[in-house]
Amino acid sequence: MAEIANGIAMKDLTKLECTVSAIKAVLFDAEERQASDQRLRTWLRQLKDVLNDAENVLDEFQYQVLQKEVNKRSRSTCQKVRHFFSGSNPLLFRFEMAHKIKGIRERVDDIDADKNKFNLAQRLEDRKIILLGRRDMTESFVHPQYFIGREDDKEVIIHLLMHQDAGRNVSVIPIVGIGGLGKTTLAKFVYNDERVVSNFQLRMWVNVFEDFNVTRLIKEILKSAIGSIDENLSVYMLQIHLRELLKDKKFLLVLDDVWNEDHNKWIELKDLLIGGCNGSQIIVTTRNSLVATVMGTTPTYNLDGLSQEDCLSLFVKFAFKEGEEKQYLSLLEIGKDIVKKCKGVPLAVKTLASLLYSKVDEQEWRVVRDNNIWNLEQNGCYLTCIEAQLQSIAISS
Repeated sequence: MAEIANGIAMKDLTKLECTVSAIKAVLFDAEERQASDQRLRTWLRQLKDVLNDAENVLDEFQYQVLQKEVNKRSRSTCQKVRHFFSGSNPLLFRFEMAHKIKGIRERVDDIDADKNKFNLAQRLEDRKIILLGRRDMTESFVHPQYFIGREDDKEVIIHLLMHQDAGRNVSVIPIVGIGGLGKTTLAKFVYNDERVVSNFQLRMWVNVFEDFNVTRLIKEILKSAIGSIDENLSVYMLQIHLRELLKDKKFLLVLDDVWNEDHNKWIELKDLLIGGCNGSQIIVTTRNSLVATVMGTTPTYNLDGLSQEDCLSLFVKFAFKEGEEKQYLSLLEIGKDIVKKCKGVPLAVKTLASLLYSKVDEQEWRVVRDNNIWNLEQNGCYLTCIEAQLQSIAISS
């Protein structure tokens, strides 16, 4: 995270992490008591809202990761836009991220202070109890208003979860698409769908990223299921706990953002996941079709870009206050052109719209639409072109 954040005030990130950890320690008690306490229900709702906003900020971090990867893999073409990037002026962070993170941290601090009013107990879940429908809100929740244009995709994945390979002990469904298409968002909505919740005794969510360390992943799986573990446990004991956790249970595991192409590493982890009930499922999200080939037991589900209509709906949600677009029809027309240039990539739509939010000067919108950087698309560096476009907007702001 430090490498990505670069110039961000890391003390805010560190304090935010510590405060959230303190809140999570009392969440189990809060969830049990909220039914009889309206104030506590309100507190939990506020917590969910701020964690959702924090997740949106992390999405923008993910966009920065995307730029680095595309830049690395398309270096010759990307030299044409290298003047847009510099270590002292990284995309969005200098202009947006520090302020956003500070604001979220302050909101979390307020929520943390309020928790003391409820005399909540710090305790862990009984390892033998699996709460149906429990989730770590910071990882597996996303607000429904941002789920646009993926209902058909969601239904296909849910059908696969509920019906395909029911006789197999563990099936693996790969979701593949370029960065920013919404693979993680789709997986989150599948994960939290009531039909899926009721179909699996145990659900777990793990962010994998590039570090496919099997021991680390075992720990993350256990943490997702039971909240906390003894970090000093040996590898042998971790494996025993994982097998006990999964034994005789029908489970769903989401492995989000996988980059590992090493078949041996996957088999090492997969062998530890065999032992639950038949019909257990694993969803893998990845940008790499080879990862899907290595891990999948079902045909790859290739995620396509959103339609122009859905992209425009998403753009409006992030560029205008509710109903405000009707007052700025000329801006909306420019926005339609910008959306077309995003080629169905929802993260690009959302990020551009967020940068234009509250800006009512048509010239600023035209700068986005008419910048020549979009012309580099034909050279195979499209996503990095969007990144460069965003950088040029930030510099001119």
